Amino acid sequence: MQLQISPSLRHVTLLPGKGVREFIKVKVGGKRVSYRMLFYSLLFFTFLFRFVFVLSTVDTIDGESKCSTLGCLGNSLGPRILGRRLDSVPEVIYQVLKEPLGQDALKGRNDIPQTMEEFMAEVKDSKLDAKDFALKLREMVTLLEQRTRTAKIQEYLYRHVASSSIPKQLHCLALRLANEHSTNAAARLQLPTPELVPALVDNSYFHFVLASDNVLAASVVATSLVQNALRPQKFVLHIITDRKTYSPMQAWFSLHPLSPAIIEVKALHHFDWFTKGKVPVLEAMEKDQRVRSQFRGGSSAIVANNTEKPVVIAAKLQALSPKYNSVMNHIRINLPELFPSLNKVVFLDDDIVVQTDLSPLWDVDMNGKVNGAVETCTGEDKFVMSKRFKSYLNFSHPLIANNFDPNECAWAYGMNIFDLEAWRKTNISLTYHYWLEENLKSDLSLWQLGTLPPGLIAFHGHVHVIDPFWHMLGLGYQDNTSVGDAESAGVIHFNGRAKPWLDIAFPELRPLWAKYINFSDKFIKGCHIRAS
Repeated sequence: MQLQISPSLRHVTLLPGKGVREFIKVKVGGKRVSYRMLFYSLLFFTFLFRFVFVLSTVDTIDGESKCSTLGCLGNSLGPRILGRRLDSVPEVIYQVLKEPLGQDALKGRNDIPQTMEEFMAEVKDSKLDAKDFALKLREMVTLLEQRTRTAKIQEYLYRHVASSSIPKQLHCLALRLANEHSTNAAARLQLPTPELVPALVDNSYFHFVLASDNVLAASVVATSLVQNALRPQKFVLHIITDRKTYSPMQAWFSLHPLSPAIIEVKALHHFDWFTKGKVPVLEAMEKDQRVRSQFRGGSSAIVANNTEKPVVIAAKLQALSPKYNSVMNHIRINLPELFPSLNKVVFLDDDIVVQTDLSPLWDVDMNGKVNGAVETCTGEDKFVMSKRFKSYLNFSHPLIANNFDPNECAWAYGMNIFDLEAWRKTNISLTYHYWLEENLKSDLSLWQLGTLPPGLIAFHGHVHVIDPFWHMLGLGYQDNTSVGDAESAGVIHFNGRAKPWLDIAFPELRPLWAKYINFSDKFIKGCHIRAS
């Protein structure tokens, strides 16, 4: 077998003749290069390209890479790899890689190698010149790139479906409790009992507010809060829920009292403030729902987009989550109106677990600020604690760019100290609803949907930073959290899709939440709610 190479090294062809193993010398650009050197150089380039491609693909999926196409990658590699020039690799290979294939170029093709092994076998068996070699390589890598993107989008879609649905166990629990409420007088007790009602407006108590339509989640928050309290008799937990969940919620806490702590269960329609005229948060939600249904087009339309990055598609899918159109998620902005007699409250999300006594939060000097919160731009966990305003707000929009600093540190909802006295002296609530309206006018282009972005704007200049011990984030969207670190935090937050009551919860972290559930309880057992 002989090696025939054109003067410009643009064609490499194997011809019958001497054996492959023989060391054949040829001239390339004034240098003598063997067939073996050339062939193994191409193999080396192929394997190196595969390695770089995988890294590039992973980075691209996570939104970090500046080189997200095969052509870009070929251009960036140029005629040098790892700082060394490979004279034996033809320039034509780089030229081919600079020309990316279109979206439909490979549709219906069944002659493209599916694995590196198939590719190498085809290279060895075929008489490929350098250009054909590069074309075949480009087709295979492009196909793998497309499949990787599709797989990532499917993962995001399945997670969206799993996190948006109500598990049958939780649905069962709500139905059984609702039935108990209608048939058992003990499940309809006034909460709290009449002699404890004065404590609901007594500022010498520690007041906590929880807004939830999830009975199981609310029970874990309440149980963990009371069990870890040093003076539970001074704790008052105000549970706010919606009309449909009120009966199950009241039944649960009537039958599972947390004495000596004081528990109040109240539906939104029980608040006088909600029955007087128009409620801004409800109007905003109605508008938001109409705009979302027209603007987003549903999960099928989002997934069908062939031009957007997977991370962008994931953000749009998350925007369709029912929680973003839940009044339970928005109601915190109206705490001063809901509790006009209280001076200070600690607001808790229903996906948190309390692991320490929270009464010291009342000793925190807020320095006249309204919102005591943990910052999310500093800390050892760079994935979770790296959030600044630019992580949530769209600074390509002039309305955002002209009013805010992209590098300003963000803070977390989920465990917040709210000084209601200081709040009532501000226009925070009006600012919140003003910016919601601006986002609607801008076709939801000012930020990703959710309550934190408008909260960052509304509380701008009114946030007092508290110790991160009081609020550890990220247990619902990344599994790199150390169990030891989580156990040492005062409050842990399962923010993200992987809620601890879902099958997609991270198994090593779920026990931190499940330990506050009595799995021998008749309602829990009857609905087949298990520890794992």
